[in-house]
Amino acid sequence: MSVLNTVPFEKFHGTGNDFFVVDADDPVPDRPAFARTHCDREAGITMSESERRGADGVLFLALESRYDPPRVVMTLVQPDGSVAAMCGNGARVAAAWAAERTGTDEVMIDTPAGTRRANLDGTDVTVEMGAPSFSPRDVPLSADDELVETEVEGLTVTAVNTGVPHAVAFVDDVDDVDLESVAPVVRHAPVFPEGANVTLASPDGEGGFRQRTFERGVEGETQSCGTGAVAVVAAAKRLGRVSGDDPVTVSPPGGALSVTVPDEGSALLGGPAVHEGDGEADIVFRER
Repeated sequence: MSVLNTVPFEKFHGTGNDFFVVDADDPVPDRPAFARTHCDREAGITMSESERRGADGVLFLALESRYDPPRVVMTLVQPDGSVAAMCGNGARVAAAWAAERTGTDEVMIDTPAGTRRANLDGTDVTVEMGAPSFSPRDVPLSADDELVETEVEGLTVTAVNTGVPHAVAFVDDVDDVDLESVAPVVRHAPVFPEGANVTLASPDGEGGFRQRTFERGVEGETQSCGTGAVAVVAAAKRLGRVSGDDPVTVSPPGGALSVTVPDEGSALLGGPAVHEGDGEADIVFRER
């Protein structure tokens, strides 16, 4: 590993799902090496002694302010060096970052999963997430049939794509499950040829759900997962656990998110996006 120079970054989080944000105008030649190095929870960047090290990914953002509303091109490189097609909390962070620079309350976000509209109200950001899909081709699955309440490696799951694939399991209490033990085999199950995020949900007693997610690319549990929150509500609607088009509160460990999955049209994900601070990071690359 070699160091070229340094690059400025900002640190944001969305309900505990934290990211280093780098302006794409600042060149980072080896983005996977940069993310693997600085996102590491044991040896990565820390903003202060009280903050945990590392992050759940690096958002490389390219602002195109000439458009109305302004657009931001979002590329999320995860701690394992892979690129995620979509990230709900990351999209909210991208919108907040772009709004800081343009003074607008509406931003278009270009992601590998498609273009998403975001609206801001103070620190709260609501993103259009697209329509969830249970189609085997979209998830994707190796099988020809939809995967609905089917046992996969000992966990009863429903498979849905909300920008990235999720295997959603409803349990009595998310805290009673050893997620780090049960999730990896489901995440790598043969039925998911591209892998899957593994999301647990349990009723919160007030019409919403508690959530825990083991994220593909992070290869561990995160404090929050926006695509996972949308997957919970989409799966709940599919299974008759909720009905109608009203917002549903989904609460991962990092805080509460508002999710709307209408019968037709795009799902909505709402919650805070918080700027934690600024710093500089070494530009690293792997020597060949």
